[in-house]
Amino acid sequence: MPTSRRALICLLAAAAAGFAGLARTQDYPARPVRLIVPFPPGAGVDVVARLVAPSLSERLHQNVVIDNRSGAGGAIGAGLAAKAPADGYTLFMATPGQVFSMNLYRKLPYDLVRDFAPLTLVAVAPNLLVVNAAVPAATVKEFIALAKARPRQLNFASAGTGTASHLAGELFKFLAGVELAHVPYKGAAGAITALLGSEIQAAFFSIPSTLPHMKSGRLRALGIGSANRSDLLPGVPTIAESGVADYDASTWYGALAPARTPRAILETLHRGIVHVLEAPELRERLLAQGAEPRPTTQRAFAAHLQTEIDKYARLAIAMGVQPE
Repeated sequence: MPTSRRALICLLAAAAAGFAGLARTQDYPARPVRLIVPFPPGAGVDVVARLVAPSLSERLHQNVVIDNRSGAGGAIGAGLAAKAPADGYTLFMATPGQVFSMNLYRKLPYDLVRDFAPLTLVAVAPNLLVVNAAVPAATVKEFIALAKARPRQLNFASAGTGTASHLAGELFKFLAGVELAHVPYKGAAGAITALLGSEIQAAFFSIPSTLPHMKSGRLRALGIGSANRSDLLPGVPTIAESGVADYDASTWYGALAPARTPRAILETLHRGIVHVLEAPELRERLLAQGAEPRPTTQRAFAAHLQTEIDKYARLAIAMGVQPE
């Protein structure tokens, strides 16, 4: 076959593939979209995802299905999402836990920068220092005094090693100069159950996962981990103003897609998520759960991720964390 003819055939084949890809992009989405949540039902990130999914389903005219894939501090779900086809039909809801885990483990099944395309920051929810009703402390200062009087006799629960709740507790120990025993659970639900049953004295969880139990009086909020007080809990002081200077451990939730997802699909998803987050009804529902909507541009969320990666790397060094 003449060289010119082979070149023409290759050119036509490439053009046909390009047109087919364009058609698939224009038809997107043609089937349900899976949103991987790296923690069990009941976790703060799961609460936020389940509030956002129905509105996003309406916006995309396709069902957005929550797929809870918990384990290894969120690494199992993140690894699954990272290896999913880059076609827009798998999304991932990230948390600070996946960032901090990059400092805890030498080998992870994902790289947040290499394997994902940032879509938008979704919401921010402050972590709370909560204790069960049996703990004889009504303030952060009283809890610190109790912990110093009983070193390693008080423990705090987390949703797992490397999760945001674990990080919030370790940061508190480091800045407050107290010795608390860390007890990891497989998700927030199990940890909160243990906390309610007085097996555990304290925890550092986001408002969405603890608010119902605070309303019932079974858990007591001593301090909030954000820089400012929450409008939802105006009577709860920040941990920083309670004497633990520089403490700031809010949990954020962000939407990602696998890397190499077509630009047009990324833009469709970004517009859709931002649109639903700006809707007054969904905003009020998120705020009622203690999560503040924070839609961003794709570029701004990418910058946020890099800032978080750098911040937690410095913190890991300061805390003497050695990757396993």
